[in-house]
Amino acid sequence: MPGHVSLKVSNLENQIVFYQQVLGFKLRWRTGNKAGLGTDDVDLLRLTEKTNLKKYRGVTGLYHFAVLFPDRRELARAVARLSMLKYRNHPTDHIMTKTTYLDDPEGNGIELYAESPEDGTFVIENNDFVTRRADGTLSSGREPLDVQALFSHLKADDKLDVPIPPQTRIGHVHLHVRNVQEAVDFYHGILGFDVMGNSSTFQAAFISAGGYHHHLGLNAWQGEGAPPPPADAVGLRHFTIDLPDQQALDDVMARITRAGIPFNQTEDGMLLYDPSQNGVILRKV
Repeated sequence: MPGHVSLKVSNLENQIVFYQQVLGFKLRWRTGNKAGLGTDDVDLLRLTEKTNLKKYRGVTGLYHFAVLFPDRRELARAVARLSMLKYRNHPTDHIMTKTTYLDDPEGNGIELYAESPEDGTFVIENNDFVTRRADGTLSSGREPLDVQALFSHLKADDKLDVPIPPQTRIGHVHLHVRNVQEAVDFYHGILGFDVMGNSSTFQAAFISAGGYHHHLGLNAWQGEGAPPPPADAVGLRHFTIDLPDQQALDDVMARITRAGIPFNQTEDGMLLYDPSQNGVILRKV
């Protein structure tokens, strides 16, 4: 499952203020040009400031990282905070999840969501996205979220300016890649994820472990053959995949070695790059 996400940022102070005040992350540590934010117990996001960075389009990298809240009440608190602050976001009903999308001040995509499987399913079938409500009727899966219904989960005395709850975690990471099948071959064939759906029509695939709807989204929406971002780009440094034990890590590393994929040992874990040059850290928890 995904661990923390690491971003390159051009202004560390501004980004810390955003993630603390707008999203309710806790600043867990700060050293020099680096900082870690998340819950009381764990980093969800690590930021590294670099000089003269800029935003590039038409490249691979981060589409969004998704913050999973434990229930609709906590998602409602997060969306209500955004509303109170008048921070632009896009509440969306995927039926099986309730969500909103926004960008941080440097253009990194963020999804905030809570699971709602009792409302239906959102899957790829026969090369197409298919969303069914619990009563069997079809949905686009991209309907505007009924925000007032979401807010009904809040209590009258619920505060909006509190930190995110300790159960909050990174639910999934969605990547821009240069070719979806090539990325599937890497994440499924080498790293060992299961393919939950792959649509050539939409140039997107969902992969996961343990039957989850998706821990990774892969899309070629920046264009087939999109190049990696230049070294002076803001955005993704790497994201982390947490493996359950040493044996699982050893098995994955054996497949990586057989495939001739280079990697480096870092203080966080084994760092390697997918075919689109998205950084991946593998570590055991």
